[in-house]
Amino acid sequence: MILVYTHKITPRVRYIFKHILTRILLIPVDFTSKVEEFVAYNGPKLTYTKTPLGNEFFIKSNDLLFEQGVSDLEINIQKWDTVPCFFITGPKSAIPFDIFAASFYLISRYEEYLPHVKDIHGRYTAEQSLAYKKRFLEKPVVDIWTYKLLAALKEKFPDYEYKNRSYEFISTVDIDNAFAYKHKSLVRSVGGFFNDLFKFRLLNVWNRFAVVFKIKKDPFNTFDKILDVKKRYDIKTIFFFLVGDYTTFDTNVSASKNKYRLLIKEMVDYARVGLHPSYFTMQNATLLKKEKERLQEITNMPVTRSRQHFLRFSLPETYQNLIDLEVAEDFSMGYASNVGFRASTCTPFYFYDLDFEIQTPLKVFPFALMDTTLNDYMKLTPKQSLGRIRDLKNEVKAVNGTFITLFHNETLSDYLRWKGWKRLYESMIKIATS
Repeated sequence: MILVYTHKITPRVRYIFKHILTRILLIPVDFTSKVEEFVAYNGPKLTYTKTPLGNEFFIKSNDLLFEQGVSDLEINIQKWDTVPCFFITGPKSAIPFDIFAASFYLISRYEEYLPHVKDIHGRYTAEQSLAYKKRFLEKPVVDIWTYKLLAALKEKFPDYEYKNRSYEFISTVDIDNAFAYKHKSLVRSVGGFFNDLFKFRLLNVWNRFAVVFKIKKDPFNTFDKILDVKKRYDIKTIFFFLVGDYTTFDTNVSASKNKYRLLIKEMVDYARVGLHPSYFTMQNATLLKKEKERLQEITNMPVTRSRQHFLRFSLPETYQNLIDLEVAEDFSMGYASNVGFRASTCTPFYFYDLDFEIQTPLKVFPFALMDTTLNDYMKLTPKQSLGRIRDLKNEVKAVNGTFITLFHNETLSDYLRWKGWKRLYESMIKIATS
């Protein structure tokens, strides 16, 4: 165990030291603000305060972990070897930056509480983030800094037995549209048919006709393929099902349709299943509750994980609503427009609520990339996408983190905007598991 001396033990101090030392480095940690207790301790120990007590492992503390609420901070990015970092510590410190305060700033999503301009879907955008502006969005800097801290600790405490965590991969699949044409209501089917006809999308007209009259399989029904890949590569896979009512942004098959319910039940037998809360649940707790209960009624199991549709969430409200509904894991932490690490880490972390200054029970699983980001936003080809996927996976593997990807069942359809993308999913799994 490492003993940490600090002049004041705050919830922020406990939270970030536990994340860095215990969750990433697997080192148990305890805290004291009594000098005599610290001096008497014989194991590895460090001080996190303004001035060193003696010649111990000392990190000069920034004020951030001893404050409450949020204020506009001036952040000056400098390089630690080749890695961007901030909150410089000075000559007496064992490491050149206060990575605890810097990590807290990034992981708590401090900047998302400050006034900002939202995009058309009401989301915080990547372009406003420090990581984007300073070009470290595609690096899990929190984990990289932590390993640099580990090197310094090993030098100071060579006899301590350090454990290593192992790299993990999770494939997540969002089901926005389980089927392209099947099992839609008569009104939607007829409306879609005339819409395609009116716009001279004759191939769509033929495909719609062929699927409805069972000449062809529905192009979005790629679930067997996904399960086959899961089985062959033995990977952890989670499906997030959209069961909200029909809106402009939520166009899935109705959750009252028997075939859709059977599909969800079948997936529960082979993989993990979570809720994909609909577009308007971002700040609507009643709607979120209704959809959670709807999915539970279909699966006969408690719903413990979720990912917001359109990645629409606003901090801290959306997370507070999930916590109230006893959702334990959220997978929305990422950007729609850019690949990379929104919270600058590839380690799942507990959401810290800056409104109430507490660590909450909601565990956040940050994803590194999404198929629609590569195709629609970044306009990459499948081949270019594989290069980006490989780079991100290597970043995560270098720090033994958790590599999480987000795909849709539609991506494997080889249909419409996904023409040519069919093989990307399996190619990505090969990269992720190699």
